[in-house]
Amino acid sequence: MRTKNSTMQTKQDIERLLAGAGAKPRHRLGQNFLIDLNLMRFLVEAAGIHSADAVLEVGCGTGSLTEELAARAGRLVGVECDPVLFRIAKKRLAAAKNLTLLCGDVLESKNTISGQVIEALQAARADGGGRLLLVANLPYSVASSVMANLITGSPAAEAMIVTVQKEVADRMTAVPPHEDYGPLSILMAATGKVQVLKKLPPSVFWPRPQVDSAIVRFDRDAKKAGQIHDMNTFQQVIRLMMSHRRKMIKACVKFAEGDLANVRHWPDVFAEAFINPQNRPENLTPAKYINIANLCYEQTREAGN
Repeated sequence: MRTKNSTMQTKQDIERLLAGAGAKPRHRLGQNFLIDLNLMRFLVEAAGIHSADAVLEVGCGTGSLTEELAARAGRLVGVECDPVLFRIAKKRLAAAKNLTLLCGDVLESKNTISGQVIEALQAARADGGGRLLLVANLPYSVASSVMANLITGSPAAEAMIVTVQKEVADRMTAVPPHEDYGPLSILMAATGKVQVLKKLPPSVFWPRPQVDSAIVRFDRDAKKAGQIHDMNTFQQVIRLMMSHRRKMIKACVKFAEGDLANVRHWPDVFAEAFINPQNRPENLTPAKYINIANLCYEQTREAGN
């Protein structure tokens, strides 16, 4: 429920808070604060947060968006890696009893979300019983990895409503054979639906980035995601093929490692998936990747028995 004291911060508010802490925006950490309050309200409204939902915000900054999310969510997990901004946000949000604010990196590695974040999300989701949503002005350096992990990991997000740089939005929505088509495009198309809700000019952020951005929404489709027999194998197939996207797929399999090294009959996989082995990874649809991964999973599972 929205509280009377729930407010969003203007550019002047953020400048004052940073100055009071003797700090400035850190470009290295991708600190570009969203200062257009109408767009911030649009982002929150587009998320359609219910009182039972658990929400994750990555890059809380000084807590402007965080405060609005806490007023709507059942439980909110906020992550901020900058200790100075963390202290500012923690002080401002001390009254938010449904907020777990964490100081640290959201990722342990490119392919793994931090253990403390996962633990907090699991507790938040169990407490409310609603959906898990990612709602954030995502720092550029972690945007793709965070979203990919919330698609393939556990718990998985039912929806993500985020601001990202336009090049990330282009990768999220790309289809073959576009040059932006890649692992993130495949993961999102295979498990749900992506929409660009608004394109954002640099002027709506402070400091101004040198590129355009976008507000993007991803909604998970349980039926589509359920067609993937094993998410780990699916990811391995995508990485194997797209790491050599301009080779013929029959040549890509020479680089197979991990579980895929146990696939002994690649020609059979391609034949059963109705795929020409002379095709290139950049031209395969997400459905084709699912077919390849499922057949590989069957072979590796049989090899292990």
